[in-house]
Amino acid sequence: MTKKFKYTVKEARKFNKHGIDLAIYGQDEPSANVCHVSVNKGHFQEFYDIKSAFTYYIIKGEGTFFLDDEPVKVEATDLVVIPPNTRIHYFGTMEMVLTISPAWEEKNERHVRFVEENESPYA
Repeated sequence: MTKKFKYTVKEARKFNKHGIDLAIYGQDEPSANVCHVSVNKGHFQEFYDIKSAFTYYIIKGEGTFFLDDEPVKVEATDLVVIPPNTRIHYFGTMEMVLTISPAWEEKNERHVRFVEENESPYA
């Protein structure tokens, strides 16, 4: 079996999810996923994961994460580490790298609610 060391954007799974554009790299790697995330206004879904930690590195832009209802302002070069079972949604205009460890599995994500754009501190 050949080891895979490199993942390209052409191989990445790309889609839009509740206001964010995602490109997921290494979706077959069970230890972690790495995603490129672009957001123009916000992620309009509040959710949590029962097994995975979400680590966001803010490449550029600024915004506010709401983690268990606590606002956390972020800007370029900040790192946000979110443990499992923490409710997440965010607003702002940002480009980010997201690492999900262990790798995301749909069965472990819990939808809390859809978030309205008028809830944004930037509206």
